[in-house]
Amino acid sequence: MSAQDYFCHGSMDGIWKAGDNGVCPAEDEKASLLENNHHLPLGESSDTLLPSAVDTAPLIPFMETKLYKRRWVMLFIFSAYSMSNGFMWLQYGIISNIFTRFYNTDTVAIDWLSMIYFLTYIPLILPVMWVLDKRGMRDVVVVGSALNCIGAWIKTSTANPSMFSMALLGQFVCSVATVYILSIPSKLASLWFGLQEVSTACSIGVLGNQMGIAIGFLIPPILVPNVDDINELAYHIRIMFYISAGVATLIFILVIIVFQEKPELPPTQAQAQARDIPPEQYSYTASILRLLCNKPFMLLVVSYGLNVGCFYAVSTLLNRMIIEHYPGEEVNAGRIGLTIVIAGMVGSLICGIWLDKTKTYKQTTLVVYLLSLIGMLVYAFTLNLGHLWVVFITGGILGFFMTGYLPLGFEYAVELTYPESEGTSSGLLNCSAQIFGIIFTIAQGKIIDAWGTLAGNIFLSVFLLIGTIMTGFIKSELRRQKANLQAEVQTQSPSPASPVHSYGATACSGPIQQES
Repeated sequence: MSAQDYFCHGSMDGIWKAGDNGVCPAEDEKASLLENNHHLPLGESSDTLLPSAVDTAPLIPFMETKLYKRRWVMLFIFSAYSMSNGFMWLQYGIISNIFTRFYNTDTVAIDWLSMIYFLTYIPLILPVMWVLDKRGMRDVVVVGSALNCIGAWIKTSTANPSMFSMALLGQFVCSVATVYILSIPSKLASLWFGLQEVSTACSIGVLGNQMGIAIGFLIPPILVPNVDDINELAYHIRIMFYISAGVATLIFILVIIVFQEKPELPPTQAQAQARDIPPEQYSYTASILRLLCNKPFMLLVVSYGLNVGCFYAVSTLLNRMIIEHYPGEEVNAGRIGLTIVIAGMVGSLICGIWLDKTKTYKQTTLVVYLLSLIGMLVYAFTLNLGHLWVVFITGGILGFFMTGYLPLGFEYAVELTYPESEGTSSGLLNCSAQIFGIIFTIAQGKIIDAWGTLAGNIFLSVFLLIGTIMTGFIKSELRRQKANLQAEVQTQSPSPASPVHSYGATACSGPIQQES
């Protein structure tokens, strides 16, 4: 973790959080600690069973903190950059039947114009996370927005039936930019926002990408109508690419001029004291190993990948599913996609506000996951009824919970992996999502071709059921860790002068959380 990540991101259901280097008090106990000017130092750890750890902690003066109004500007610029990239992901997929005819290729080739985003992410995420920790957030955002701009301009030359290879190159460059985006929301929230708004800020950061996906569903079917004349079709495609390139260029200029790494004064005491920690104390390799050996987090990695992978598959193949049952409805296919994402944005925002108010990460994550499964089943069994208005409703329900889960996964990961870097945990979550996105998109596409959309959507529902069960196992594992901690504490008799050392000090131990 970077220096900024050694301290509390937030509390988890009113618990104490024990980590590799320290502990942070629960939300309802922070006020009393502040009033008495106590702070738990790095290298010491405690549990609610042992209040003497607080009583014996040395007094450390609190540092000056401040919330800057321009934090919202930073969040807006990042969201705009993420939105531009999300739009270009679905430029081809939502009108795949049109591009299949335009480039005279098969549907699998067009699907790869979207799936290239998933494939690129997997080998590049670890190097980019290293850059994020070593060079900082601004450098990562600048490089990502530059790649996004370059890829957009490459695609302006692909409005020709013989330029499919160049289109794939442009999508590849834009997909590399995605690697520089998806781990930023939780990092930006922790560096710029206060404790009571960090989950909301993370949700808004995720919403930027979702807004781009929503526009990607809506705009391409409008800008590129399904006309027979290839020259006219090329003209409409060229217009779409020039618009997206112009927007990407404007956002890149804003990033260069306005975007900042962090404020002059930190937003929280955690960030204030974290700035004094020497960066050489951090080992990136050791951090990755600790995360991979953290069983609750790895359960979340797989369950998050299953959920988001299903969303990626549905988004990529939505045009094919709608056209199969409602021929000629390319525009409505885009509108259904828009409905899915807009409903998901509302769900994301509500979940973020709910987490800021309640800190009920375990319960909220499990409930939303279960409702995603129910939404997927309802969507699967109503898609072929012959009524588009029904698909709009069921698609909205599916999007509300499935997309609403995205910021929940990020925030839950931060809680499970404290005090590791938010960018590292988010990167591993997204890596899992890309892997499952490729698998599910290819598999569901082949199932749809062979047995129809109902079988393809039931295929995804089975994996959502598995993910729901795994999410429940996370809570069970945390309960088991609590029992082990209590048993270990009972075998020791720490004196008031000897603070309890962290139980997360070994390379293969995750943070031990106490259940509420």
